[in-house]
Order: sequence, then C-alpha cells, then structure tokens
Amino acid sequence: MTVNTPLCYRGKKILAPMVRVGTLPMRLLALDYGADIVYCEELIDIKMLQCKRVINEVLETVDFVAPNERVVFRTCERERERVVFQMGSADAERALAVAKLVESDVAAIDINMGCPKEYSTKGGMGAALLSDPDKIESILTTLVKGICKPVTCKIRILPSVEDTVSLVKRIEKTGIAAIAVHGRKSLVLSFFFCLLERKKEERPQHPVHCDVIKAISESVSIPVIANGGSHDFIKEYADIETFQKATAASSVMIARAAMWNPSVFRKEGFFPLKDVMQDYIKYVLRYDNHYTNTKYCLCQMLREQLETTQGKKLHAAQSTQEICEAFEMGDFYEETTAIFEAKKTSLETKMQDEDDQMEDPDVIKMAVKFDKREYPPQITPKMYLLEWCRKEKHPQPVYETVQRPLDRLFCSVVTVAEQKYRSTLWDKSKKLAEQAAAIVCLRTLGVPEGKLCEGENHLMNKRKRGDQERLISRDHGEDLAEPSHKKANFIEETSDMNVPKM
Repeated sequence: MTVNTPLCYRGKKILAPMVRVGTLPMRLLALDYGADIVYCEELIDIKMLQCKRVINEVLETVDFVAPNERVVFRTCERERERVVFQMGSADAERALAVAKLVESDVAAIDINMGCPKEYSTKGGMGAALLSDPDKIESILTTLVKGICKPVTCKIRILPSVEDTVSLVKRIEKTGIAAIAVHGRKSLVLSFFFCLLERKKEERPQHPVHCDVIKAISESVSIPVIANGGSHDFIKEYADIETFQKATAASSVMIARAAMWNPSVFRKEGFFPLKDVMQDYIKYVLRYDNHYTNTKYCLCQMLREQLETTQGKKLHAAQSTQEICEAFEMGDFYEETTAIFEAKKTSLETKMQDEDDQMEDPDVIKMAVKFDKREYPPQITPKMYLLEWCRKEKHPQPVYETVQRPLDRLFCSVVTVAEQKYRSTLWDKSKKLAEQAAAIVCLRTLGVPEGKLCEGENHLMNKRKRGDQERLISRDHGEDLAEPSHKKANFIEETSDMNVPKM
C-alpha cells in the first residue's frame, strides 16, 4: 500500500515510548520543546480492541475508551502527523485490527519488541518476540500490507552482534519504514535452554553498546533510530548529536533524559525545571489527564527534590487541584475548570436544541429510568415486553440505541407494533437505555412491567414451574434433553439475564 504521510525518520529527535510517561501532555510538551516525533506508551492489542473511538468535543480530542469508561489512548490534531502509536502484540491479526482502529488518528504504527518487563513478555510480546523471528516477520508483514501508515518496530540487541544484524536484516525485508534499537541486551530465552538458565537483561546502569547499533546502521538501508543513551551520553541537547555520531544512526530516541526534563529537546538549552513542570501541568488541565498519571510524571521530574516542601506536597496530593496548589497554580486550575464547564454546558444546550429539532413527533416519550432494585432477580421490563408481544402475536420488539459523543450516554428507541417509544433520560449503558425504553412502552400500553410492587410475578412463576418439571423428569430418569424449539424459546426469553447462553 502507498504510504500517505510525510513522516520521515532521518535526522529526527524522538520522544521514546515510556510506560505511564508517554501520555498526551508529555508528548505535546516534548513537541513544544523541539521533538520531531513522539511515541505513545506501549498499549496492549487486546485492551485496545475492547475500546470504542469517541470524539471528545469538550477537549477537542479523539479518545479510545474502554468498556469501563477509562480512556486508554487520547490524541489530538496537534500531534496527528507526528505521533507514533506503539503496540504490544504477539498476534498478526490482532495487531492489524488495532492498527486499522487507530491509523486515521496517528502518523505511524510501532510494534514493541524490546520491553523486558514480565507484563509484556509473559504474553509473548515485547522482548519475547526476539526469540521468534517467524512471528516477528508475520506481524510486520501483515501490518505493512494491511495499512497505509508507516510501520516500525523497536528492539533490543541480542547476545551476539552477528545474531542481531541477521535479525535486523530479516526485519528490513518485511518492508518497515524504520527500526529503533535499544543498545542493551535483552532477556532472550532459548526453547531448549529456558528451563535451565535465564540470561538477565541489561539494565540502564549497564553501558549502551554503541558499536552494535553502529553495526546495524551500516548493514541496512532503512533508518535506524538509536536508543539507550540517556545514562552514558545524553545530559543536554548537544549530546544528542554525539550519541547519533557514535552509533551512525539516522535518528536518536530519548527516554529517561526526556522524562527527567523534556526541555532536553531545546536547541537553546534547558528551561528551568519549575517552568517545565508548570508547562506540563497546563497541558494536564487542558486535556484532563488523570491525577495519578500526572503525579507520577512530576515525581520523575523532581527526582532528588522529592524531599523538599514542594515534593512533599506533591506526594500528598490526591487530586489534580491539590497538585496545582502544590505548584502555586490554584488560580489557573479554577480558571481552566470554569472555562471547560462553560464549554460543556454550551455544547449540552446546543445538543439538546438539535435533539429537540430533530425529534420524531411520533415517538412516545416519558422521563423514566430502569432501577433493577425495583424488580425481582433476573426479571426485566424487556422480558415482559417480549412476552406481551408474543401473546398479542406482534413481531418482537426492535431496539435502536445511540450514544451521545459529549458525555457518552445512551438513548434507546423501541418499536412495537409500528409505534416507537423512548425515555427522555439518557443512561450510562446500552442495556439500561433499552430497559428504560421498554418501561415507556409497557406503561403506555398499561401492561405490567414486572416490578416488585405489582404483586405476583407470572414470569417468575413460569420459570419456577419449568425448573420443577425438569427436577421431576430427572427423578423419574427421563431424558433431560429438551426439544430444540423449547431451547430456542428459553434462550430468547432469558436473553436479558447475566447468565451464559446454553
């Protein structure tokens, strides 16, 4: 496929992917200070596949939101042409599915093949991939052929230079755009040797192997990105070029030196750390970063100053507001919060006006919500509505559910006998919205909805009778297998219960 992005990997200074550090505020701050490309933290394929892409109109971001409403990945237009999405994956098809999910919002896709941490390697991801070249080739080839954005990978070096160069040459043939090399050895397990010995991976205190990165740079034609120089080389901006020359690499990727002070990317030299942290906090507020992540990143910047008065205030902070107060930014917090609350209110009003204008006058509406505490266990309004439709020989109810982008709440419209019903109240889940729509329909029709206050519950009695009949059949040694049509009815009637379908 044709690559349709201007992203180039030669002569670049890059923010490395770092767990808990590479979130949107840090990436934008690095770009402000002079970084050319920024990587997000490694995000696992299985987790990303559970996410829904949501346009956040208040923050003007694109959010990938997990079922528990947690934002797993957040990005914005400012970084779209320069952010690389790094993925943890051990499966080609899953990797492709995630890449297709995010490719319109990022500049490139990277596969992590260098992380030595157990949370990554135990799933066959990260550095564990280095012992499986066939899987590496499968993942990268599938991505290169399947998406329009550049594909890269990040590795650690193997125990020998020859093995490392051989692997990189094989990776180059997959058609990737660049390869990042962390110049320390990885934990590599041999299939026949893993039960006898584990070779400990090299940590940051070990010297970076510039000679190996150089050998790789000289053996392939694709850009090589040198990584791992923060401890030995990179103390300030001028050292970036020194590290690049020592490795003969096309570009340099910076991790810890940027984590400690992202203004390391400034040609003019470091900003005072206080100013850097305040700039970071401004992005935190602008993009609603979670306070625990904010606190972690600021602690990495403070380092030896954690025992100061300010450091102790940061350590004790339990909210974004308290973090701002620790850095004398309480007024800025209040102003920013007020601006976003006003924007949210304005958008809600606008959406309500549009909703009113587009409202179908033929839809019957009520302001109701479903509260499961008001109903017997495993009995819901949807079940009652389905039972009523069968009794009246109507087609089964049809639910159409939409999600509001602003607050991610749901509203459902149910169609019964060609009439539509809905609740005017929005709910936090699709299931709750559908139950509310069913309640509107039942109350309009004057049909019982199964509430505890309605007295004897015929559906519950029906289920009890079925259970008793099965017990009697079992006692008499009869065949417990039910006719297929009865099984189908049972599955359909219990589709709202939180039990597995048989």
